[in-house]
Amino acid sequence: MSARQPYHSVPVKDVVVETADAVSLVLAVPPELEGAFAYRPGQFLTVRVPHADGGSVARCYSLSSTPGIDEHLKITVKRVVDGHASNWICDTLTPGAVLDVLPPAGLFTPSTVDGDLLLLAGGSGITPVMSILKAALAGGTGHLALVYANRDAGSVIFRDELQRLETRHPDRLRVVHWFDAAQGPPTAAGLGPVLRLYADRDVYICGPEAFLTVARAALSDLSVPGRRIHVERFSSLLENPFEPVAPVEAAGGTDHTAEVTIDGQTHTLPWPAKKRLLDVIIDAGLNPPYSCRQGICGACACRILDGEVELVNNEVLEEEDFADGYTLACQALPVTGTVTVTYSPE
Repeated sequence: MSARQPYHSVPVKDVVVETADAVSLVLAVPPELEGAFAYRPGQFLTVRVPHADGGSVARCYSLSSTPGIDEHLKITVKRVVDGHASNWICDTLTPGAVLDVLPPAGLFTPSTVDGDLLLLAGGSGITPVMSILKAALAGGTGHLALVYANRDAGSVIFRDELQRLETRHPDRLRVVHWFDAAQGPPTAAGLGPVLRLYADRDVYICGPEAFLTVARAALSDLSVPGRRIHVERFSSLLENPFEPVAPVEAAGGTDHTAEVTIDGQTHTLPWPAKKRLLDVIIDAGLNPPYSCRQGICGACACRILDGEVELVNNEVLEEEDFADGYTLACQALPVTGTVTVTYSPE
């Protein structure tokens, strides 16, 4: 078995009740781990949750805090009916508890906050959107519109904070609430008239799959180019990065080479034709970031500097991500003889 993904144990400083079924966990990252937990607006943490059988499960929760604004990292968790992890977090965690977490990951983050944005959120999908919204208000100059769908007014996470921000920035922020109890579930036809006012902006969407579907349909009806639409999905991890990983046997010969820059060093690694890049890097004794290993979370994303790969599966990268050179190490198979990738920031 390969070694498990390195993780860190972080104390819970505070538990904030946001609604009847959602809490925020404020995390007290130790000073020596501040570098490992540097993050960008819209990213997430992968959390280890104990299981009754003595093992654990892993879940990804978006950061609702914003770097440079909030002193501590904060994730927000909404209770899911029969959801083991969300119920354990909401029912049992108190200040002083310790969570095992992986460093921040994810690509649902704007390259710049200095522009006009349209933000769409459904339910707990407000979590990464809130991080982006606060970053844009504090560090940018653009105008923001948030369309936020919930069951009713009592389900609005960050309701008071959103009101304060709208009052503080009346010329830059507009918040539009959609309540299912009063308006019915969102539809493309219903969202269209609201979104039409902001159809020339970059769009960031997060929420349940049904919300994503109607939001994208409404944007398509308005001819918003796909390259301007950025989507974050709720996905369940099919593998547990906190547990040892079964080794992957490679079929075919070692016909390719991976040149990998990680942690400030470049490594030249033999790459068997049918072996995925993540497994090549792990088996070389390196520690690349990853979580789901299924192409659905984006934690393993790296940038291709030279060469070409093909992806077995991809449920997270958009066309703009490919244009910027990103790929998923857990799904990448080599096409060219040599592929050069980096995990280093631009």
